[in-house]
Amino acid sequence: MKKEDKIIAIQNIAKTIQEYGCFYLVETAGLDAEKTTALRRACNNAEVKLMVVKNTLLHKALESLEGDYSELYGALHGSTSLMLSNVGNAPAKLIKEFVKGDKDAKLPAFKAAYVEETVYVGADQLSTLEAIKSKNELIADVIALLQSPAKNVVSGLQSGANKLHGILETLSQKEA
Repeated sequence: MKKEDKIIAIQNIAKTIQEYGCFYLVETAGLDAEKTTALRRACNNAEVKLMVVKNTLLHKALESLEGDYSELYGALHGSTSLMLSNVGNAPAKLIKEFVKGDKDAKLPAFKAAYVEETVYVGADQLSTLEAIKSKNELIADVIALLQSPAKNVVSGLQSGANKLHGILETLSQKEA
C-alpha cells in the first residue's frame, strides 16, 4: 500500500470513528462466508457499522483524534474489526445474540470498546457493556420517574371524584 493510500485510509477511519458515539474492537477472522454475511446483516439491522481495519492504520487514526485511546492499543493485535454505533450497548447485545445463536461459536470475540469516553478492555467487560443504558433509555426512565407522582395525583383525584359521584347518586335516590 502506498504512503498516500495509507494516509487516506487513516483519515477515513478517523472520520468514521468521529461520526459515531462509541466503537468496539472485535475479532471476526475465522468466520466462514455464511456467518460473516449473517453478522453483517445483523449489524445492518441493528444500525451498527462493521469495518475490517488494519491494526497499524487504526492505531494511527486513533492517535490523530482528540482524546486518550492509549488503553485500546494493547487490544490491537491479530485481526481487528470495528463495530461502530451511536448506541453504547447495541454492539454488545449484537455480539451476545450472535454468539448465543451458535453454541460452538467463539467469534465475533470482543477485545475492547470505547463507550461514553470510557475504555473497556477484555472479554469479561462484554456483559457490563450490555447492561449500559443508552441515552434514550435513560431519558425514558427520567420521564417515567417525573410522570409517576403526577399520575398518582390524577388517579387519586379521579378515584375521589368517582366516590363522591357514587355518594351523591345514592343520596339522590334515597330522597326520592
